Amino acid sequence: MEHSPLHRPSQLHFTRNIGLSLQGGFGWVVAAMVTNDHLYSGFASKVQWFTKRFGWRELFLLPLRKIISPFVLPFLSQGHFKYCGELLPYHFANYNVTWSNERCVEVSLGCWYLEQIEGPVLEIGNVLSHYGMNDHTVLDKFETGEDVINEDIITWQTDQRFALILSLSTFEHIGFDDDADGQTAEKILTAIVACRTLLKSDGRLVITVPLGYNPDLDQLIEKDALGQDRASFMLRSSAREWSEVARHQAVGTPFGRPWPYANALMVAEFNAVH
Repeated sequence: MEHSPLHRPSQLHFTRNIGLSLQGGFGWVVAAMVTNDHLYSGFASKVQWFTKRFGWRELFLLPLRKIISPFVLPFLSQGHFKYCGELLPYHFANYNVTWSNERCVEVSLGCWYLEQIEGPVLEIGNVLSHYGMNDHTVLDKFETGEDVINEDIITWQTDQRFALILSLSTFEHIGFDDDADGQTAEKILTAIVACRTLLKSDGRLVITVPLGYNPDLDQLIEKDALGQDRASFMLRSSAREWSEVARHQAVGTPFGRPWPYANALMVAEFNAVH
C-alpha cells in the first residue's frame, strides 16, 4: 500500500506558510474559543480552561511552535511507525504543528482507514479536511467550515448509513469540554451507540482518544467498558516516535508529560449494531 510522501515546503514558501501556520492550531481548541456555546463563555474563562487542560507553558509554546513550524518542517526526516503489521508514514504538517503532537500519527491512521473502505464515510470532528482529505461527510458540533454539519452526534438524525465512521481525538471532549450536562462517561457511551446505529451492517466505527486527558474516559478504558470489538494502543517513545504496544504498556500513561499533549493513544474499533 502506498502512502503520500512528506511534503517539504521550499524556502520561497516560508512567508506564506508562516501565515498558514498562524491560522492553524488545535482545531477543537480554536473552535471552542470562538463559540458562545462552549462550557466556558468569555475570553478570560476560555484562557483559564486552556491553561487548566494544557498548562500555562502551552499558552505561550503553542503559538511559538506555529511561528517556527515553516522553518522546522523542511529539516524533519521522514519516519514511519508500525500499525497492524504495516509501515505508515508520520504526517508532519504546519497546520496543528503535527510534528509536535499526536496528530502526526492520527492523520496517517485516518488516511489508512479511509483507504480500506469503499462506501460513504462520516467523520466526527473536523480534522482530516485540514490535511487535504475532503471526500466524505463531516459532522462537528463547534467548528464551522464548508460542508461541515454543525450538529451533536447524539441528536443528529439521518437516513444515510456509513461504511466507516471515523473520529480522531474528539470523543474525549464529549461531556468534558463542551456544554453538555451530566457524566462524561455516560455521554461518551451514548455517542458511541449513536454512531454504531448509523453504520451499514458491515461498517466500522473507528475512534482515537488520548490517554490521561479525560479521567472518566480513562476509567472506561481501564475497565474495558467502552464496548469496542478491537483495540490497539500507540505509545510515544520520543518527541516524534510512536510504536504500537500492548494494552498494559499504554494504560496509565499521563497526558502532557514528558512530551506535550498525548503520550499514548487508544484506537478503538466498533462493529455496527441494529
